[in-house]
Amino acid sequence: MNLVIMRGTRYVDELVERFPILSQCRQDILDSCNIMTDCFQKKGKMLICGNGGSCSDSDHIVGELMKSFEICRPINIDLSRNLEAISDERGKYLSGKLEGGLPVISLSAHAALLSAISNDIDSNMIFAQQVNCYGLEKDILLAISSSGNSQNVIDAIITAKAKKMTVVGLTGSKGGRMKKYCDVTICVPAVCTAEIQEYHLPIYHAICRGVEAELFQ
Repeated sequence: MNLVIMRGTRYVDELVERFPILSQCRQDILDSCNIMTDCFQKKGKMLICGNGGSCSDSDHIVGELMKSFEICRPINIDLSRNLEAISDERGKYLSGKLEGGLPVISLSAHAALLSAISNDIDSNMIFAQQVNCYGLEKDILLAISSSGNSQNVIDAIITAKAKKMTVVGLTGSKGGRMKKYCDVTICVPAVCTAEIQEYHLPIYHAICRGVEAELFQ
């Protein structure tokens, strides 16, 4: 994959400087930044799934991308004008408060839906069913699994690939069974779940910073 990001590269370089052991993942992290930047530029969205700690990571990433993270993200002038045309007073308030965001959905966040799918269909379908409904060819699935073997995550990946989506995997050193289905897999150099998840956080922070810099700076 050709390197297309420019502003975001420095965040990955800073990451590797702080965590030299992650140098082996550098190109995969950059490729992930490229894929996400390209997706959002083309008006696609990103779906994210994971279990346990990776479920929390899914929600965390949404929080960094759906609103400003480190860079001010004013809304575009057309939306601002439309808001003020609809309601002069409240529209001005909204145009001053709303921020530019990126369309990202955590598939772990819908408790009622997850319980319904688990009870009525199959617990392994909790993510795949949502990918089936939300996913479009221009979209991305970010699949997070410390083992790389979580069946519900793998089923989501297979469904995403069937819908011609791009899949980015975030996992441990072995990659697990999910690796063969992903377009890019970031395999951190650890086998212990706690250590894997400790590396995942600074990696996705670097990715979020890089994507934000490309699209809003």
